Amino acid sequence: MPAHLFQILLSLADRHLHGLAITKDVMERTERQMHLWPGMLYGALKKMTQDGWVKEVDAPATFASGGGKPRFYAITPAGRKACAEEARRMAAFVEVARDKRLVGAAKPARAR
Repeated sequence: MPAHLFQILLSLADRHLHGLAITKDVMERTERQMHLWPGMLYGALKKMTQDGWVKEVDAPATFASGGGKPRFYAITPAGRKACAEEARRMAAFVEVARDKRLVGAAKPARAR
């Protein structure tokens, strides 16, 4: 799975977000190493919608738009499964790197 698809699914794993919020979440989580330009983001969301990994949902009732009508997205069960499988695949690589003493123990997760 391409890294940007995985990062988008991670962003949607626990909440519904609009495009700009997904971009900001990915930039924060990757410490600005991955920037989802609009063409990349919306192309990926279109593909993942077609593949059944995400779906467009209504904006939360409490959402106040600063202009325009942002599209909100949610992960689907198929998207959650694909994301989990990719996370397990990457975790196996990290375990090999630990066994080879290339990386130490995992850092504690930081609070959001």
